[in-house]
Amino acid sequence: MKRQLIKLLLITFICGNVQTTFGAANDSNVDENCPTLANADSLQYTELIQRMTHVCRYDRLERPIEYDQITSKRLPIVVKLRIYVYLLQNLNSDLLQFKMHALLQLSFQDKRLAYKEFAPERHETILGQKHLSERLWLPHIFFANERESSILGTDEKDVLTSISRDGNVIISTRIQASLYCWMNFKKFPFDQQYCSTVLESWMYNTSDLLLEWEDRAPISFDPDMRLTEYNLGQYWHNTSVVLSDEVNMRHGAFQGNYSSLSYTVNLQREIGFYLLDYYLPSMMIVAISWVSFWLQADASPPRIMLGTSTMLSFITLSSSQSKTLPKVSYIKVSEVWFIGCTFFIFGSLVEFAFVNTIWRRKENIELKKVNSKYIIKSTLTPRPSRRQLGGSLSNESRARSCSSLDNIVSSTESVRNGNGTVNPGFNNYLTVHPNLPIIRTECADTLSVCSARSTNDHIVDIDKDKEKEKEKDAPTFTTMTPQEIAMWIDRRSRLLFPGMFLAFNALYWIFVYCF
Repeated sequence: MKRQLIKLLLITFICGNVQTTFGAANDSNVDENCPTLANADSLQYTELIQRMTHVCRYDRLERPIEYDQITSKRLPIVVKLRIYVYLLQNLNSDLLQFKMHALLQLSFQDKRLAYKEFAPERHETILGQKHLSERLWLPHIFFANERESSILGTDEKDVLTSISRDGNVIISTRIQASLYCWMNFKKFPFDQQYCSTVLESWMYNTSDLLLEWEDRAPISFDPDMRLTEYNLGQYWHNTSVVLSDEVNMRHGAFQGNYSSLSYTVNLQREIGFYLLDYYLPSMMIVAISWVSFWLQADASPPRIMLGTSTMLSFITLSSSQSKTLPKVSYIKVSEVWFIGCTFFIFGSLVEFAFVNTIWRRKENIELKKVNSKYIIKSTLTPRPSRRQLGGSLSNESRARSCSSLDNIVSSTESVRNGNGTVNPGFNNYLTVHPNLPIIRTECADTLSVCSARSTNDHIVDIDKDKEKEKEKDAPTFTTMTPQEIAMWIDRRSRLLFPGMFLAFNALYWIFVYCF
């Protein structure tokens, strides 16, 4: 009996020792799988981060979760952004894009990384680079209007990660991005462009993540930043929500409302280059085309060479300015200037062709008055003058009247003999008086007497009286040679073309700066 009791006590003692040994082994395994945070003040930063982000405490695939203290509802995490732009390259008008180098800063609260409770003596912020950010949960933010983007850096990417003792995480990244910007060139080169940068959440919708701008200086620019072709004007930021569905799949296969932030920059184009290299030379080319008005109308070689050379020079100048612009369907202000200058250069060529045609005419032109109305009308529709037309008709009638009167006179003289007595051998039903007056007419050109009679006869001059009455009523005409008309048109063109070009300039610049 005693032996059995002793054996029972030995078995109980041995079993107790075995359980104690296995329990200690299990506790050591647990400690190895989840390292303790005791004495965190004495740990190095790397070791502290490794223990805080251990899989037993931290899941980097799960976002930080907070609950409303009143409703116990799950709240979305708020991510605040700040952008510092230190390089903004000129807009590429052909590709409709611009390049930007900026510092993008994200900040959010992750209480799983707060270490003030188990490391109260640590007041410093934990700083690290890309390897530290790879152990943390990070919001996925992307540029919605990007063409391409990358993180800057030489040996290592320029990513700075900061963790405060309260669990506030700040991720700062130096990036370069080529962003799309829709441009309106209707008032080129007096245009101003509005280019936006849009950032959106890629993975989480508004129920899980909200993007907000920082309260203090959300957008800032390097004070030493300079642009060669534009001036940086105003800029503003905006917060919005983007809907993603089956039609607008800008966020992959996920549907819902996604938070979005954007800021817009106003860029005003510098016009000094275009004034000196395009507008002033084109004005001079147009003025050179007017030199042909001082050359003689029959000087064809110099006037043709001057007109064609100015036209080709202006077309070459205009084409060099439009090479960098996209082919748009609407009319730009620069094209209005091109059309206007081309019209004046082409007009000088047309004027030369007009006056040269008039110069080579051989007949003089009779004008009722020497003014623009009658000169242009007579040059455009050349026809016989009214005096020539009236003179030809009167000469015909006078010729016919002279021949009829000569017949009358010859018949009368044949009836009478030399003594004034009637020839008895002539039998006629017409009774002729012995003292019949002879009607004398004078031709307009020769002023010759068609038939004559003795001084005792009675003479009635009918045509002279009619001509006196017509001369009183007929208007006066002035004769100009074709050469005089061509020179008159050249003299008027010297004033007309510059005056019209000044009026065109006045309307053009008023429209550019007032509308």
